[in-house]
Amino acid sequence: MAEKVVLAYSGGVDTSVAIKWLQEKYNLDVIAFSVDVGNEPDFPAIREKALKLGAVKAVVADAKKAFISDFVFPALKANAMYQGQYPLATALARPLMAKLLVETALKEGAKSVAHGCTGKGNDQVRFDVSVAGLAPELKILAPARDWEMTRDQTIDYAKRHGIPLPVTAESPYSIDQNLWGRSIECGVMEDPWAEPPEDAFIWVKPIEKTPGKPEYVEIGFEKGIPVTVNGRKMEGIALVQHINELAGKHGIGKVDHIEDRVVGIKSREVYETPAAQVLIQAHRALESLTLSKEQLRFKELVSAEYADLVYNGLWFTAFREDLTAYIESSQRFVSGTVRVKLFKGSCAVVGRKSPYSLYRHDLATYDKGDTFDQSAAAGFIHLWGLPARIQARVQGKKKKEG
Repeated sequence: MAEKVVLAYSGGVDTSVAIKWLQEKYNLDVIAFSVDVGNEPDFPAIREKALKLGAVKAVVADAKKAFISDFVFPALKANAMYQGQYPLATALARPLMAKLLVETALKEGAKSVAHGCTGKGNDQVRFDVSVAGLAPELKILAPARDWEMTRDQTIDYAKRHGIPLPVTAESPYSIDQNLWGRSIECGVMEDPWAEPPEDAFIWVKPIEKTPGKPEYVEIGFEKGIPVTVNGRKMEGIALVQHINELAGKHGIGKVDHIEDRVVGIKSREVYETPAAQVLIQAHRALESLTLSKEQLRFKELVSAEYADLVYNGLWFTAFREDLTAYIESSQRFVSGTVRVKLFKGSCAVVGRKSPYSLYRHDLATYDKGDTFDQSAAAGFIHLWGLPARIQARVQGKKKKEG
């Protein structure tokens, strides 16, 4: 009886080919394991495809709720944007998938797990490090990393073995999507000089096809988590999907940047992240109202570390838990409502309010009702500038003499 391997199966090019390749190369019984994080519209078809390709079993886990509550919203509270642009959609899904992959392998009595990541991508790191941290006794196989075939060679292999593929050589996009974002790779995307073609995008409308009037949306937060849209309470999945549709309709959410991968190379990355961009911008605006200057300054440092850590596949580490502890503490009073204006590819924060607002109108106004004691300013400035004056008197004179 052949040993079992649990394959993280997406139904895409590499994992579809991997089923046959694992059988031929290692004589393994392949259990196809798929995770629903909002990434496929038809998982029954994905499951049926895996069985037709030779998998001895095909399992689908619905993890959308866990993805939003345990990964997306914690990242939102951190304002996590890798290199200031990428909201970590794929990177956030991978540790959850790895966790469920390990649990399934242990349940099925498999001695190994497999994934369809290539040898130059980030996901191999995320899967391998996560699996090793959760179950070091499991062997990790990476067919796409081992066979070293080009995209065209992979497609040819599939054709020779009668494996149906969701892409063609004429339209060779590699897509990964979930509730938080959609990544588009391969083909013309690999040329950083070429503008991404419109046919690559399905969530974000071209600017010329967006509404001619702006749309105002009010997003309510409780302790850093979005809970209402225009006053209507919504659970996490529905809220993210709703904002995704609203923002995409107005042409908001395209990301096109040069990204530094974990393996040390630069790559041109194209994403669609409508909901992520709007919610992170709204969340930051609410924090500016409810956090002190020192909290905001330090949280910027924590957010950057958090984004790098998630991107680099280090979710299951003590360091991530430490950063999360500060982030959670910082969200105690991040409750309130933010009004955003969606129009022609831009999201602008045009209003914010909170019962915990640190903004005081009576201190900020220059009109009637001003309670700021301006007479105290001169003494404050005298003390604030004291170190600068002393240094200028002592060292400034020496500098001129020298």
